[in-house]
Amino acid sequence: MKSKGPFAKRSLGQNFLVDQDVIEKILGALDPTRNDIILEIGPGRGALTEKLIETAAKVYALEFDRDLAPLLREKFAKHENFSLIEGDALKVDFGSLDRGDRKLRLIANLPYNISTAILQRLFSSTDIIEDCVLMFQREVVERITAAPATSDRGFLSVLAQAYFNVDRLFDVPPSAFRPSPKVWSSVVRCVPRSDLVFDHSQLEPIVSRSFSQRRKTIFNNLKQWYSDAEELLSNAGIDPKRRAETLTIDEWICLAAASKATL
Repeated sequence: MKSKGPFAKRSLGQNFLVDQDVIEKILGALDPTRNDIILEIGPGRGALTEKLIETAAKVYALEFDRDLAPLLREKFAKHENFSLIEGDALKVDFGSLDRGDRKLRLIANLPYNISTAILQRLFSSTDIIEDCVLMFQREVVERITAAPATSDRGFLSVLAQAYFNVDRLFDVPPSAFRPSPKVWSSVVRCVPRSDLVFDHSQLEPIVSRSFSQRRKTIFNNLKQWYSDAEELLSNAGIDPKRRAETLTIDEWICLAAASKATL
């Protein structure tokens, strides 16, 4: 079948989800109710949006593409529980959405070219988010779910797992999209963590610096930033000969706290 325009734009990393079975699986993963406030990032042509609206939940659809926005507005104009937001997911203030005393439930098929940037934006919004069902390129999901001491473990793994409990749900083949990408995708469910307390302003810099050169030990990475790097690691109970990818989330939080104490 030929697709009806507007057509996907390579410059925006667009691949429209068309497989109804996958759409139903994603919807089932979110399991929305009529009392929910849902934010869909990147609704595309509205295949998933339509299903969300049918649940009677309040649906905000955030679309960046000016060619897609009129199509979505016209398609769902009669639905009072639908609101279109034309804007950039990297700039829109999610906290400004009218949601009463309820938290947002996010759902998105994220463009590959900005998916990690959007995820990092969500780190600062966990206080207003109930949960997220997100689709990424499979390699990104392998990174954000990577366990300590594995090759995929990195900055994004640590931050994602510090802010969220991340569960990998299922993979999605290229054939589920139009146009078909060259890579597989994966869907994850992310729930903000309430069991960890840490200083966000300290955790992110020290994780980033510790991973600056993966082949180096954590001490050799940190010593260029902290004159007391050896003492800092000792106070956190971390062997300076270890590499950053071996640390657990609890160890990272201890290290962030130690780095704050030395300022």
